[in-house]
Order: sequence, then structure tokens, then C-alpha cells
Amino acid sequence: MNERLKKQLYRLNAKEKQQKETGEFLMDYPKKSFSKEDGTMNLLNEYFFRNKDIYVSKHNRFADYPTHSHQFLELNYMLRGNSHQLIEGKEEVLQEGELLLLDIGCHHSIAALGEEDILINILFRDQSINLEWLTGMKKKNSLVYDFLLNSAVDGNRMKKYIIFKSANIPHIKQILEQIITEYFQDEEFSTKMITLYLPILFTELVRKCDTYLSDEVKSLYSDSHNAALSTLKLIEQEYRDITLGKAAETLGYNKNYLSNVMKQKTGQTFTELVNKQKLLAADLLIESTSMPISEIIEQVGFQNKTYFYSLYKAQFGGLPLDRRKKEQATAK
Repeated sequence: MNERLKKQLYRLNAKEKQQKETGEFLMDYPKKSFSKEDGTMNLLNEYFFRNKDIYVSKHNRFADYPTHSHQFLELNYMLRGNSHQLIEGKEEVLQEGELLLLDIGCHHSIAALGEEDILINILFRDQSINLEWLTGMKKKNSLVYDFLLNSAVDGNRMKKYIIFKSANIPHIKQILEQIITEYFQDEEFSTKMITLYLPILFTELVRKCDTYLSDEVKSLYSDSHNAALSTLKLIEQEYRDITLGKAAETLGYNKNYLSNVMKQKTGQTFTELVNKQKLLAADLLIESTSMPISEIIEQVGFQNKTYFYSLYKAQFGGLPLDRRKKEQATAK
């Protein structure tokens, strides 16, 4: 991000100057931008997306922002500093470089930001990007995520928000800073560029980020649940040549204990879980590359092609080339 834009973001606007002097919140949008239900502001599509599908703004500092919800998805990016928020009744801290995705109807409030805190709001009404889509993508190639989503904790399987731990992923930072730069510089084709960046951003988030959902659920689990979770993570990383014996040795568990825990917690044997991860990895390559199927089979760790085809058809309901053709036809 260039220095000129950084200075622009740190510069106090008129509302920030007043909020800094009084500490009292000043509404940053006109009355027509929101409705009030049960005393809570609900920000409306009609105002933010009159002329464009994406709305980007800097969050005003120095005063608490009251509880509100949205008719659209909101992405908070902590460009600098940190932000304390109350989301659906839970206190969260968004650290520098992290992203918060709030689903439609999610309620949150934001504590006053300090001088050095820069929070960027990215609002968009692309209905194809939502929590269901994100978790579906994550689940598609992750035994861990599949396990977490199907493990009810306190009777609640799904959150209305996700915090992405993206601070140490340079490419995600680059994409976000490019979105911010394009929006505030507002050059020719800027809106189009941002529209193209968004699906790339979310695909990268799904591919590379451990999410807060995983951390939170893990903290509530028993030792045996965490043993299963640790084993699933190891399988995801080492599926090509992992064995039960290697897993038990690496994680410090008795081999028979680990075998029993995996069957009890997931309903599948260790071998079945390894094969499932191999199949997920193979399917991703089949859909996203033109690599020959024989090479994919070898790359994911299967020794017997007939065995692979049998497992693949049982898992996905068709043969690899049929899946590839279907994916290519959908993309056109």
C-alpha cells in the first residue's frame, strides 16, 4: 500500500474529530441507510449498493459503535492495531492482519478504536459467497473441518461469523491491500477489479487459513476428542504414506487406543479416514487441473488403480473423468 493512501486512512475525518473530542458516537450514515428493530440498527442494502456491488470504508475511531446487523455480508479487515467486538453476545478481539466475516443478520458492536487502529469494512452483496459456501469448500478437502462441523457443541453446529487467522499469510494481505487501494483510488475498472479479487480472496482464505471456528470448538472438547482432532490433522498433512503406527508414535498415543478413539469419534477406521483424505485430494486435482488420472492416483498415494476407482465411485458417485467433464461444463 502506498504512503499516500496510508496517510489518507490515518487522517482524521470530521466525525472522528468530534468523536475524539467528546468520546460519543456519531452516526456515520444517514437515517435512510438503516431501520430499527428491537432497538438495534439494521443496515440496508438499498443505501450501500445503489450504484455498486461492493462498498469499502474506514471504520471511524474514538467512540463505541452500537450493536447493529446487516442485510448483507460484511468483512472486517484489521489493517493496523486491534479491535474489540461483541459478536452475538461473545467478546472477540480482531488482531492486526486478521479478517472477520459476518453473515447476514449477525449482530455485533465495536469498542472505540484508538489512534493507531485502522479497521476496514468491506461490504458486498454477492449472494454466492456466504458461510455455507465457505464451510462447504473447507469441508470438501478437510477431514478436520468435516469433523468439526458435524460435532455439535452446546447444541450449536454453526456460527454466524468466522475469524480468519490470516496475519502471517502475505498473499492474503496483498489481495486485501489491492482491494483497498483500488477502491479508494477509484481508477478506471476499479469496481470490476475488486469484484474479481473477492472470490480469489475467499478461495485463498479457505485454502490457507486455520479459522477461529476450529480453535473454539477444539477448546471445548474432551481429551479423546482432541486426540481424534490431532490425528485428523496429521492425516491431512501426511496422508500419502501415514500409518496407524506412525501416527500413534508421532502423537504419543498407544496404537490400539488411537484406533479405538478414531472409530468411536468418527465412525470410521484409521485406514478409511486415510483413504478418504486421499480421495479428497485426488478429487481436488481432478476438478482443478488437467493432470492425467493415473498421475493423480500415484501422487495422492494409491498403489492400486482398480482399488482407487472403486473407492472414488463409492465416495463421489461417478468416475474421475465424468467428474472432470462435469466441472469443465459448469465452468463454461
